[in-house]
Amino acid sequence: MRTRRAALAVTAVSLALSLTACGQSSDGGGKEEKKGGKGSTVGIAMPTKSSERWIADGKNMVSQFEELGYKTNLQYGEDNVAQQVAQIENMITKGVDVLVIAAIDGRALSDVLQQAAAQNIKVISYDRLILGTKNVDYYASFDNEKVGVLQATYLVDKLGLKSGKKGPFNIELFAGSPDDNNTGYFFDGAWKTLKPYIDKKQLVVGSGQTKLDQVTTLRWDGGTAQRRMDDLLTKSYGSQDVDAVLSPYDGISIGILSALKSDGYGTPAKPYPLVTGQDAEVASIKSIIAGNQTMTVYKDTRALAKQAVQMADAVLNDKKAEVNDEKSYNNGTKVVPAYLLNPVSVDKTNYQKELVDSGYIKASDLT
Repeated sequence: MRTRRAALAVTAVSLALSLTACGQSSDGGGKEEKKGGKGSTVGIAMPTKSSERWIADGKNMVSQFEELGYKTNLQYGEDNVAQQVAQIENMITKGVDVLVIAAIDGRALSDVLQQAAAQNIKVISYDRLILGTKNVDYYASFDNEKVGVLQATYLVDKLGLKSGKKGPFNIELFAGSPDDNNTGYFFDGAWKTLKPYIDKKQLVVGSGQTKLDQVTTLRWDGGTAQRRMDDLLTKSYGSQDVDAVLSPYDGISIGILSALKSDGYGTPAKPYPLVTGQDAEVASIKSIIAGNQTMTVYKDTRALAKQAVQMADAVLNDKKAEVNDEKSYNNGTKVVPAYLLNPVSVDKTNYQKELVDSGYIKASDLT
């Protein structure tokens, strides 16, 4: 009897091990789903389709994830915070294995990301840093302060301030959405560059609006920027002209230019001021070619998507993702390990090389 019982015990153990090896639970249940690795699902939450760069980001990530064998769930929140939260909750419910999120409001995701953490779902913060939560694993973005430096340096150079032109030149300042963490980085980089010339009165802000909370543009909206520029022109400029406008984003630049055109700018007698931008959107590159907008900051979203994909692939395979900055990006709860890419200044002189020759924009799109 002892021999028979021992044999039965060995048989039972062998069967359990065999079932487990085949992905079956030892109690005879269904197949256990192993998290991570190829075949996993990636949830991608983008802020809006109203900007072509977010559409490109989403498409680039989907393509690259699928090339690696992952499934994707791409959602756009259309600048509605509650909608984006609901979309992320739905992704969690459906069992995504990792989340890549470009937040509409970086401070609004703490609760939903706690739900993700409870399901052991890792989170990649994409381009915009998610704030106020420990449940962010990595951050993929560009050197955002450098974006502002590039914009402001371009204005300084084109106005000839370094070469001895004293002006004074009239300038107005615009910033991004107050609920986007990148807004502060962009503005800080620009302000540090412009302030010495403002202090020396080589640059004069006609409206007197120089603080970040005075110059933000909710949701990066071009229409909001246009209305503010209309108001600035009416209240602060009579016989004087605006010589330069610091604009943080192409969509805002388009709104600013519309206001300027309505005020009589854009003629040989009254040319447009220098107007900066960001994201190298097709409409703004056309505007630059036409001599309206002056420059933009090009951020290759293909490279950013690739970095986010590499980060997600690493965490799904229990590896540490590659980062190049582990000090700068404190979200208020933790310092989030980041990988930062370099932005590039683009104007009429180099758009062909940087954008068309690189395949970022098709030449046919600019005709």
